[in-house]
Amino acid sequence: MNMKLDLSRKEIFIYDHMPSVQAEKSEIIWISTSQLFCWVKNGSIVFHLFQYKKAHLHTYRLENLYSLFLKVFLIRLLSYGTCYVKDELESCTEVTGKYLVRISLALLINSFRKKSFVRKISEEISQMSEGIKISLSHKKTLRLSLRPVYLRTDLCFGLKSGGSLAHIGGVLNQLDKFSGSPIFLTSDYIPTVKSDIAVHRILPPDAYGNDPELVHLYYSRWFTDNAIRILDGMPISFIYQRYSLNNYSGLVLSKRFKVPFVLEYNGSEVWISKNWARPLKYENLADKIEYLNLQSADLIVSISNTLKKSLVERGVCEEKVLVNPNGVDVKQYSPYVDGTMVKDKYKLEGKIVIGFIGTFGRWHGAKNLALAYGKLLEKFPRYRDRTRLLMIGNGETMPEVEKILDTFGVKNEIILTGLVPQNEGPHYLAACDILVSPHVPNSDGTAFFGSPTKLFEYMAMEKGIVASNLDQIGEVLTHGESAWLVKPGETEALMDGLQKLIEDRPLRERLGAAARKKVLSCYTWEEHARKIIEQLEVCCE
Repeated sequence: MNMKLDLSRKEIFIYDHMPSVQAEKSEIIWISTSQLFCWVKNGSIVFHLFQYKKAHLHTYRLENLYSLFLKVFLIRLLSYGTCYVKDELESCTEVTGKYLVRISLALLINSFRKKSFVRKISEEISQMSEGIKISLSHKKTLRLSLRPVYLRTDLCFGLKSGGSLAHIGGVLNQLDKFSGSPIFLTSDYIPTVKSDIAVHRILPPDAYGNDPELVHLYYSRWFTDNAIRILDGMPISFIYQRYSLNNYSGLVLSKRFKVPFVLEYNGSEVWISKNWARPLKYENLADKIEYLNLQSADLIVSISNTLKKSLVERGVCEEKVLVNPNGVDVKQYSPYVDGTMVKDKYKLEGKIVIGFIGTFGRWHGAKNLALAYGKLLEKFPRYRDRTRLLMIGNGETMPEVEKILDTFGVKNEIILTGLVPQNEGPHYLAACDILVSPHVPNSDGTAFFGSPTKLFEYMAMEKGIVASNLDQIGEVLTHGESAWLVKPGETEALMDGLQKLIEDRPLRERLGAAARKKVLSCYTWEEHARKIIEQLEVCCE
C-alpha cells in the first residue's frame, strides 16, 4: 500500500483529551494518544512516519500534559510539515527544533532531581507513620455548623461524564443539608457540582511532567500548601477527601486545622494500577501512602462490603469503616425524563432499545454485551429489525467492541454514541426499554469491589434491568423482583437475559417499578450524605 499517496494531503489530530468541538473535515484523521502508542507497539507507526502535511496534539492544558517529550517527539515524526500542540484554552505551541531542545533539557533536569525527591517523600511518610498513634489518641471536635472542605485531588482533567462526576456532585451537593456550606478544593472544575458552592481550583505545577507518579507526589505537597493559604482563618467542620494516587493532603490539612478527616475510598490505587493500568514504579511508596491515609482517617467511606473486608484484613479498625454504596439523583434520573430527541436522532421509534452507559473500562463488560447481542441476532434473525443496542460512552475496550461488531456484522443494529455530557445521560437512558449492567469478575480472581453508579441510575429510570449477579450488584438487586440477574462473564446467560426481557414487556415494567421504589428508599445521594454525617458523629464522640 502506498501510504504516501493515501495520507500526504491529510492532517492527523492526536488527542490526549478529546476537544469539545471537532472539525468534521474528511482530510482530518482523529486518533487518541493510546492508539498512537499502539502503533508504536505493533510497529505500524513506520507506515505513518512523515506522511502527514500537519500533525496536531490536543490536550486539556498544555502545562499538565503527561509524558510531554515522548508524545511531542512522536507527533513530530508523523508530519513532514508543521506540527502543533494545542489545548482547550486555545493555547498553541509549534513543535520546532528549539521547542524539542527546551523540553529535552527539562526532562534531563527532572531526571537528576527524581532520586532526591523520592527519598525526601519516603522520609516524610515514614515520620508521619511513626507519629500516627499519637495523633489518633487525640479526639477531634466535630462542629457541623461550620463549613466542611471537600478535596478532589485526582489528576484527570476535562471529564464530561462518568461515575466519578456523579459521585463528587452527589456528595458535595447534599452536604449543606447536614452541615455548613461546603468549600470545594479541586484540581479541575466538575460539571455536576452546584453553582452556589465555593470552588477553588488548584492546578498542578509544571514539574515532573514526564513521570505521572512523581507528578502526583509533587501535587500532594503543592495542593496542601495552596489549601492552607486558601483556608487560613476559615472555621472548618471537617476535611473530606476522595482518595487519589500518592496524595496525603487530606490528613495533613486535618492535622493542621485540628478537624476530623473523612476518606472516601473507592479501591486500592496500587491494585488498580497493577490490574487495570500499568504497575507503579514506586509501588512500595504508593502502598505506604495509601495505608497512612487509611490509618489516619477518622472515618473511611467505602463503597462495598468487599472493600471493607479488604481494609479490615489490612489492619484498619472495623468500627471506622462505613459501607455506603453509590447513589443517584432521583430527580435528574426518573421515568419522567423525555427521550424523544434521542429516539429521533438515532431512528429508534418502534424499536425495543437495549441500553448501556459507561466509560468502557475492563470491568464494565461492554465486550460481553456486544458478544451477547451479536449472538442473539445470529440465533434470532427477527431481532435485527425489532431491536437496537444503544451503547453510550467510550473508553479503553471500545476498539475490541468494534471488532466484535464487525465479526457479527451488526453495525446497522448497534449505535455507538461516543461520550455524552453527564447532564444528557438521562435522556439517552430514557430512550431505552432495557438497561444492561454486564460487569465481569476481576481478572485476578479477587472479589468485585465496585459499586456501579450506572446501576442506581438504571434503577431510578424505572426500566427493566439485565445485570450480572456479581457481589454488590446481586446485593442491591433481587432476581425476578427488581432485575433479571445472570451469571457474570457468561455471554450465553446474558443473551438469554436480553431475550427474556425483549419478549416479556410486563416483566420488564414490573422489574423497573420495583427497582425505582428501592432506589427511592435506599440509594439517593441525600441518604448517602446523611449516613456519612451520622457515622462521623459516632466516630467523633
